[in-house]
Order: sequence, then C-alpha cells, then structure tokens
Amino acid sequence: MHELLLFLHSLLRWFVLAGLIYTIFRAVSGVKGGKEFLQIDEKSRNITVIIVHIQFLLGLILYVTSPLMKFFFGNFQEAVKMGPIRFFAMEHTLMMLIAVALITIGSVRSKKKVNDKEKFKSILIWFILGLLLMLISIPWPFSPMASRPWLTLFGG
Repeated sequence: MHELLLFLHSLLRWFVLAGLIYTIFRAVSGVKGGKEFLQIDEKSRNITVIIVHIQFLLGLILYVTSPLMKFFFGNFQEAVKMGPIRFFAMEHTLMMLIAVALITIGSVRSKKKVNDKEKFKSILIWFILGLLLMLISIPWPFSPMASRPWLTLFGG
C-alpha cells in the first residue's frame, strides 16, 4: 500500500506542476492582455486547486503511514540530525502545507473579485508563490536535501 501511495504521489506531482504552470500562463496573458476571465480560466483554476488538494491529501496519508515517519517520531533525537529524514518529516511537509495554503488563498480571493484583471492578478500572485515553494520543496534527483527519482516506481 505504501509503495502505491508513494508512486501516486510521485506521479501526481507532474499534474500539479502542469496545472499550476498552465493556470499561471493564462493569468499572465490575462493580466498583460487585458483579457476577459473566461470559463476556461475558471475551470483551470478549479481543476488545479483540486489536483493540489488531492496531492496534499496523498502526502498526508503518506506522512501518517510511512515507515520513515515512524522512525522519525520513534527516534526523534537521532532522526532530526539526519538530513533526508528531517527533510521529509519537517521541511517538505511544512513548505508544502504553506504552498497549498497560498494556492488556496489565491483561488478563494480570485473567486471573490469582480474585475477580470483582479481575478487574474490574484491567481498570478498566489499561485506563483505556491509554485515557487513547491519547486524548492520537491525532492528532485539533484536536490542536496533529499533526492528522489523523477518518478518513484514500485519498489523504488
């Protein structure tokens, strides 16, 4: 079960990133081009937020079921000194929580705006902030904090 959740979490990150990039791209073109906030923009915002929340939920399930977290909490004094374990137990989790909160705030604020440019602007600012935090917090294969492959496969 853990390997399946880890695989899904690893796979879904690409959908999260694609959704954020697409929605941010639409927001940039909306702000710069003075475009109307269309149904496609609303759907893009909504689908992206849903995917982000599903990803976060998978991450929370992994957090409470992972053998890594069981080790972390059972051996806190030792584990907190181990960079990769501390990264997943503390840094990755906290930064992703903040990123999800920023994206959610941007989504809610954009829905409350009446002006199309303000809707795009809200999405642009908050989604970029969330995306930047996510990019910093993803365990990329080249990350010095904790690295994972581009896609975590079963048994990986």
